Amino acid sequence: MDRDTIIALATPAGSGAIAVLRLSGPEAIPLAAEKFRAASGKALEDCPGHTVHLGTIRKGDRILDEVLATVFRSPRSYTGEDVVEISCHGSVYIQQEILNLFLDSGCRMANPGEFTLRAFINGKMDLSQAEAVADLIASENKASHQIALQQMRGGYSSEIAKLREELLHFASMITLELDFSGEDVEFADREAFFGLLDRLSALLKGLIDSFALGNVLKKGIPVAIAGAPNVGKSTLLNALLREERAIVSEIAGTTRDAIEDEIVLEGIGFRFIDTAGIRETEDTVEHIGIRKTFEKMEAARVIIYMVDGSRAHPDLLASWSAEIQSIRERHPDKPVILLVNKTDRLDDKARKQLEEALPEALGISARTGEGLEQLQASLLGLVNRGVLENNDPVVSNSRHYQALVKAQEAIGNVREGMEAGIPSDLVSVDINEALHHLGEITGQISTDDLLGNIFSNFCIGK
Repeated sequence: MDRDTIIALATPAGSGAIAVLRLSGPEAIPLAAEKFRAASGKALEDCPGHTVHLGTIRKGDRILDEVLATVFRSPRSYTGEDVVEISCHGSVYIQQEILNLFLDSGCRMANPGEFTLRAFINGKMDLSQAEAVADLIASENKASHQIALQQMRGGYSSEIAKLREELLHFASMITLELDFSGEDVEFADREAFFGLLDRLSALLKGLIDSFALGNVLKKGIPVAIAGAPNVGKSTLLNALLREERAIVSEIAGTTRDAIEDEIVLEGIGFRFIDTAGIRETEDTVEHIGIRKTFEKMEAARVIIYMVDGSRAHPDLLASWSAEIQSIRERHPDKPVILLVNKTDRLDDKARKQLEEALPEALGISARTGEGLEQLQASLLGLVNRGVLENNDPVVSNSRHYQALVKAQEAIGNVREGMEAGIPSDLVSVDINEALHHLGEITGQISTDDLLGNIFSNFCIGK
């Protein structure tokens, strides 16, 4: 590992009340001690770890700023190395002056994610925990924050690591049997081995199945708002967002491209997509927008199909029922909510006819806000929040998902080979394949290219 002492701004760039510069490496404390004068007169090199000291940062005889210096000594630090964090006033000028002072004294500017990379290399966290740090920083709602925090604290990676160690033990026993192949002995307990395969298979299946939920919770659940022109799709988007995000007009075909924005409902992000109205048209631009509507419906996790309730009559009610049935047949894997807008314009008789003809429909008025809470409750009801409330492990990282799928396939091959009685050396190949993919998740198996790709997506100061 690179033994340079590195430095970077750990707080967002720009002016603020305070800024924090982080140094990490073998010379972090001596270099900081050269530039820092404690108000107590005590040398920073003599200060114990996990202590904070008031003083000044000096460039020669010139005081750059009054700061707080926090000392962390190896291995009890974020990176596992000696670390000093300097909290200075948030002037961009002061930040740059202090940064340049240490760069001129032998520090190197940290690469993106290098502090966390060092934490991984020094055994402070496994690779999945390191990746969760980036997810935690990027989390924008309660659900994505909870998933990232759980994984950063070990999540499913600790259980995977434990089962991997058991699998590694059986692999070594089977390898030992190969050394005594002429003596017809068994060192590996086959019954216990099948029990381990059962536990591994159950864990992998549960984690793989959780990815469908975890991935959308991390990025926000995409919800397409579709329907004919002028049924109130843009008005609904504006009402949900509580701002004039989309243009509302009586002119049909106003929305010609998809408009997206996100709201958070009870800690879960929903990305609403206002699409172009579906109708027959000769307008080239509008036709492109309608084609995009179908693409967005295909990509969405939930479809809201909206109709104009003020135009309800028996023939149209039957048509709407057929339309929603057709959409559900085209998208059998996703919920489709039939939303009847402009119900504030209906009298009691018309409302009753509507309820009898379309009992599954939700009635709302996007203009007045009537029924919006019921719509939001319906959307939340589509999310398996029990998983979050019970703090069950959820996979949201696509790299982990791919490794889990490959590991599950390898475990299946091991079981099939064992049951078929194939030679132990061939079983060992599949076991090693499973070990490899499980190790990819926790970082027990990694390459420089993989690490470079993961940590290049981090911010500089983390």
